[in-house]
Amino acid sequence: MRKTFLLVFVVLSLVLSPLVNALSITNETLNYQVVYHWGIVWKHAADATLTTTKTANGYSSRLTGKTRSWADKIYTVRDTLKCTMTNNFRPIKYEKFTHERSYFAHDIVEFTNYAASTSAQCTRYRKNKPTANLSLSANGVAYDMLSVFFMLRNIDFDKMKSNSTYSTWIFSGKQKEILTVKYVGVEQIELRDKSKHQAYHIKLKFTQDNGKKSSDDIDAYISTEAQRIPLMVVGKLPVGEIKCYYAR
Repeated sequence: MRKTFLLVFVVLSLVLSPLVNALSITNETLNYQVVYHWGIVWKHAADATLTTTKTANGYSSRLTGKTRSWADKIYTVRDTLKCTMTNNFRPIKYEKFTHERSYFAHDIVEFTNYAASTSAQCTRYRKNKPTANLSLSANGVAYDMLSVFFMLRNIDFDKMKSNSTYSTWIFSGKQKEILTVKYVGVEQIELRDKSKHQAYHIKLKFTQDNGKKSSDDIDAYISTEAQRIPLMVVGKLPVGEIKCYYAR
């Protein structure tokens, strides 16, 4: 539930990278409506906002998500992700603040980036006290659950064939996972305001070191326009699915 919601607001090193690092952001605010869909039920369940600011040494980004009043009665969510990144969007520091129902957590991941590898020191806080400290490392580039969206926006999909894949590492507060990005192709999608857009359709699969899937696959749709804005993200729940729509 937690991972699905946040993505709705990869044991391979990088040998041939499809990244072009052409994305340029000064200041950006992207708003999203999170809709719960099950059969004929369509309910606006939450709102999310992604803000990104250019800094002297790179970028600072923040993603906040909160459920709407009717959904608070079922499952209250007030989550925040924060990340500082280099000019080529490699993460420097990642923080995850989780407040879901009565559950509170704060995870911090501090990255050290090398040319051919990545390491990180992770600290987990529960009830404002550190409960775990661990180190993560990987051959190749690694991202967190927020900076990964900027990585996705920098992939040169026009040079990828349909059904081709690209993999990288994800460091969370407690483990590392492999994110495999499968490029499906260009499709026309419709947002909640009925506007139609051309988008790159990709599938995201998260697996652990042993190859076991960490969660259900996620479908994402990224604008073909220059800013490569994530237009829609779709994730499955035990009952129904979550659709996150770009709302300008």
